[in-house]
Amino acid sequence: MTIRLLIVDDDPLVRAGLALMLGGAEDIEIVGEGADGDEVPGLVGRLAPDVVLMDIRMPRTDGLTATERLRALPGAPEVIVLTTFHADEQVLRALRAGAAGFVLKDTPPADIVGAVRRVAAGEPVLSPAVTRRLMTHVAQRPAAAFGADGTEAAPPRRAAARRRLDSLAARERDVALAVGQGRTNAEIAAALYMSVPTVKTHVSRVLAKLGLNNRVQIALIVHDAGLADLPEDEPDSL
Repeated sequence: MTIRLLIVDDDPLVRAGLALMLGGAEDIEIVGEGADGDEVPGLVGRLAPDVVLMDIRMPRTDGLTATERLRALPGAPEVIVLTTFHADEQVLRALRAGAAGFVLKDTPPADIVGAVRRVAAGEPVLSPAVTRRLMTHVAQRPAAAFGADGTEAAPPRRAAARRRLDSLAARERDVALAVGQGRTNAEIAAALYMSVPTVKTHVSRVLAKLGLNNRVQIALIVHDAGLADLPEDEPDSL
């Protein structure tokens, strides 16, 4: 299957470099380029890309706002955000908005190609190690610190996050909490006495029930609920 890719970046040299790099892959077709987030809806509607490679900082409509608007639409393509930061609040906001992951602008070409392929196949571009790094960054501030728009969240966020987790079946909730602690599927399987395929099934169910796109969004909800660091054998209480 050929992956249809749209590149959105306000720097023409960056766009040209990405197009040259990614266009050389036999299974990737560059269907278009955009210079600002306000162009994204029209380009997506006209070109029907499978994946959008989106810069964060653009002059009129930034990539975060464009991602939020795009991912709210039915049948939206997957989004990979481009950033110069390993972990910051802007990346977290992009993940909350439904981005499938992020890549650094200095990422080796082969890794960027691999990221596009993985996202097109439905896999987030976030390894457990990256998840841990992001969650460590988030954990440096109070659990209710981040709102959906990247600003300080209102106190009800914790209660809302706990209500969402309480909507899960008991075993699904256990898996969600373990994801929130940055555990790999193998680690979750060992801790909860499950097989790895069973863990994957539970993760898929959690994503579906909570309307999420990737496991980092699960981790963010767990953090918002104040449960990311809860000991495995200690029941939580409201």
